[in-house]
Amino acid sequence: MGKLVAIILSAIFVMCCGSQVMSDAIDHRYKAGDLVPLYTNKVGPFSNPSETYCYFDLPFCSPDYVKEKKETLGEVLNGDRLVNAPYKLEFRIDKDFQVACRKNLTREEVIQFRTAIKRDYYFQMYYDDLPIWGFLGKIDRLGTAVPNDRFFLYMHIHFDIFFNKDRVIEVSARMDNTRVVDLTEDRELLVEFIYNVNWKETKIPFEKRMEKYLQSAFLPRHLDIHWSAIMNSCITVLILTGCFVTFYMRVLKKDFMEYTYNEVLTDDQEEKGWKYILGDVFRYPNHRSLIAAVLGSGTQLFILTILIMILGLVGVFYPYNRGNLLMALVFIYAITSGIAGYSSTTFYHQLEGTDWVRNLLFAGCLFSGPLLFTFCLLQTVAISYKANAALPFGTILVLVLLLTFVAFPLLVLGGIVGKNSQTEFQAPCHTTKCPRDIPPLRWYRGVLPQMALAGILPFAVVYTELYYIFASVWGHRVYTIYIILFVVFIILLIATVLVTVALTYFQLAAEDHQWWWRSFLCGGSTGLYIFGYCFYYYYARTDMHGFLQTSFFFGYMACICYGFFLMLGTVGFIASFLFVRHIYGSIKCD
Repeated sequence: MGKLVAIILSAIFVMCCGSQVMSDAIDHRYKAGDLVPLYTNKVGPFSNPSETYCYFDLPFCSPDYVKEKKETLGEVLNGDRLVNAPYKLEFRIDKDFQVACRKNLTREEVIQFRTAIKRDYYFQMYYDDLPIWGFLGKIDRLGTAVPNDRFFLYMHIHFDIFFNKDRVIEVSARMDNTRVVDLTEDRELLVEFIYNVNWKETKIPFEKRMEKYLQSAFLPRHLDIHWSAIMNSCITVLILTGCFVTFYMRVLKKDFMEYTYNEVLTDDQEEKGWKYILGDVFRYPNHRSLIAAVLGSGTQLFILTILIMILGLVGVFYPYNRGNLLMALVFIYAITSGIAGYSSTTFYHQLEGTDWVRNLLFAGCLFSGPLLFTFCLLQTVAISYKANAALPFGTILVLVLLLTFVAFPLLVLGGIVGKNSQTEFQAPCHTTKCPRDIPPLRWYRGVLPQMALAGILPFAVVYTELYYIFASVWGHRVYTIYIILFVVFIILLIATVLVTVALTYFQLAAEDHQWWWRSFLCGGSTGLYIFGYCFYYYYARTDMHGFLQTSFFFGYMACICYGFFLMLGTVGFIASFLFVRHIYGSIKCD
């Protein structure tokens, strides 16, 4: 395991050092007159973050020499396609009304631009690794009827650039509303694209140039909402913890005293409640291979989430470079496959399973299988739309090689180590040969009602934070306060543990000894609530539309929520397992 940890740490270090969007000038230092690289990235509807296209898919003026920037795996996964721009922005050289190009637009190109303006297209560029945004045009609504709308394309862009000595500190783009071309009619047009460059000196050091984006991520009002929501969640968890401790001290302690000192029962006394099923509570569950696989996969996703949180806390995911996050997810998931194999086969071996190879395949495919299936479907959709979300063949080949030569060997290695481990399942009570019949239970003690009840409180403590996370992943906000995310994640884990343990106790008290799968399903039910929230967010909080965006949103969110289901289900099961072992280990089991 020590070698596995070393491999994980080494891979994270390499990823952190090599996954940022880098300009051609490695040290970001320039002399007056040096050409600072400006790259066009993508265009797309502002309300559909997944629907982006290459900048030159629209009939803009292309430079004389088109140069595509070499991109990292994370940038490609994020849909970035960086190409040199037709605008020349030399360091500390002001320009006024510089003509980038003149172009005769055909009727088809006019229609193409007009459609983009109608759909509220924006563009994104990178100048010395700093992002630039702007809109392609505007709509003048002269009346309530659509035919009265007039569509205008911006022809003039102002670049305002701040510098400190020999470094670029800040850049922004302003579109000139007075210099536009009318695209309302389907006719050929001569368009002249013009740009201005204005350099200004600033005292902001280079090391703090990204703080502008950190500060713009959340307004003070949003931060107040953040901390208020966290305080409410903390109070809720504290109250729940207090109730659990009180219950433990008053009810369980009383049961322990009864069952420890009243060893001889009189004729009219009878064991009842959770001690009545002590001979069945550790009976192995149905589908042992499957439950071991889900626990192994859930453990892997839990470790993956913790490592992502740590990288966020140390500042790896700097603003407006989501490629870092995607690259981290891919590499860490591949490297932690060994954890899934080890955890799954170890638990399967403790349950006296024999077909460990099938169990290992279950663990490897339980999450990656649905994810790859969804990925293939969405790739087909993206290819049909010719969107940037369609990955190049080379990138897909890299992912396949990563899974084949990194993830799978580590999965098998972890499985072999787990199979050869000497750990045995040690139950504090002997299991009888014949299982007891479960008494008839009321409807609200069924699996589905218990799952619905179990997910309410954990979902409530993260409800407020979900909006900001969704707005960052599926919008144009930036999530940078990872300390808040980490605190909310800890609160979510505590709430999941307390609720699942409480429901497991009530199930045992009702003399229902089939708690293994129930504890997992109740713990993971929060993932179903999060998926339900996806529908509310999509239709009530955003303007996303179209088949491509809808399929990407619900397709990938289904995979993410399924991952939460596995992870939180594993947390709930482990907590319930430890709780059950504790209470039955605290009494005399004859």
